[in-house]
Amino acid sequence: MKATIKTQGQQFVVTEGDVLTVNRFPNTEKGNTVTITDVLTTGEGDSFKIGTPTLAGASVTAKILENKRGKKVVVFKKNKRKGYERKQGHRQELSVIKIESITL
Repeated sequence: MKATIKTQGQQFVVTEGDVLTVNRFPNTEKGNTVTITDVLTTGEGDSFKIGTPTLAGASVTAKILENKRGKKVVVFKKNKRKGYERKQGHRQELSVIKIESITL
């Protein structure tokens, strides 16, 4: 069964057993279970359901496999002929999750 979920500001189409990298869930550690209640669509073929905007009572449970940081992104700003240069780095906090079950 497929489901479209919205988590951490992004949408994903998932099935049971999928492994995703999403923005970090706050106050969680490796091994914790997270319940995602923002389920937009579920099912396949004749049993396909669409929420308006979400399906009531539907949820997806996921297990956190790892909390990590993404690759460094360098932000460089410059104004020509003004002597202005600014260099700053950023690393996004990420969670690797595995989808365990989809319930309607």
